[in-house]
Amino acid sequence: MHNNNNGSRLVYIKNKAEIERMRAAGRFAAELLQYIEGFIKPGISTLYLNDLCHKYTLSRGARSAPLNYKGFPKAICTSVNDVVCHGIPRSNEILKDGDIINVDVTPVLNGYHGDTSKTFVVGKISPEIQRLIQDTERAMWIGIEQAKPGNRVNDISNAIDDYLTPRGYGIVRDLMGHGIGRNFHEDPQIPHFRQERLLMKLQPGMTFTIEPMVNLGTYEVIVSTKDKWTVRTKDQKFSAQFEHTILITETGHEVLTMPS
Repeated sequence: MHNNNNGSRLVYIKNKAEIERMRAAGRFAAELLQYIEGFIKPGISTLYLNDLCHKYTLSRGARSAPLNYKGFPKAICTSVNDVVCHGIPRSNEILKDGDIINVDVTPVLNGYHGDTSKTFVVGKISPEIQRLIQDTERAMWIGIEQAKPGNRVNDISNAIDDYLTPRGYGIVRDLMGHGIGRNFHEDPQIPHFRQERLLMKLQPGMTFTIEPMVNLGTYEVIVSTKDKWTVRTKDQKFSAQFEHTILITETGHEVLTMPS
C-alpha cells in the first residue's frame, strides 16, 4: 500500500498474483457484457437483463458485487435514457424503440472485481443521441490514453474535459471513476472533468476505472428521493456512459475489461 503525496489516502498497489486475478475478473466482466448485449431489444424488461446476468455470473462461480452493496437491490445497474447511473432493474421498465440503456456489470471472481459498462441502443435513435454515445466512448478512450506511469489523475480528467466541453456536453461531477481490486471502491477517485489542482501520480500496479458520464444538457444530476439510488439528469436530457477497468503497467496501461 502506498500513500499519495498529501498522505491522506491509501492506494493498493497490486502485486503479480493480484494482477492475474484482476485480469481474470476483468475478462469475465467483458464476457458478461458481451453476453447480455444479445438480449437488449424492444419489449424486454430491465429486470430480465438483470436476472440473465445474475444467473450467468453464478453459473461461473462468481458473484454480482452490486447485489446488496450498501443496500442496492439488484445484480447490475440498468440506466435508461435520462438515468445517468445506478438505475435499478425493474419488471415494469420495458425497453422501447428509441431508448438507450447503460448496462453496468461488476462481477467478483476469486475475490477480485471486474467493472465495465456500455451504453446500448434500442432500435432506432436520433443522430444527436448517436453522436452523444460515440463522443462519450471516444472521451473514455482519450482518458485511457493518459493512463501511464508519471502522469497524474488530473491528466486523465483534463484530457476528457478538453474533448467533451467544446462539444457542448455536461460532464457529470457528482460521480467519478474509482480504484478497484479486492474492494469495489478504493482510492484514487478519477474525476472526468477539469481539475485545477494536481492529483495523485500514477504508478505501476494501480487499478482503477475510467467511466465518463456525459449529458446532452447540464452536468447537474438529481438522486431519486424514493429509491435513494437512481441518478437522473436535472434537465431530463439523455445521458451516456462507457467504462473500463485499467491497470497501470511499467510502460503504460492495460485495459483489463476488453472482450477477447
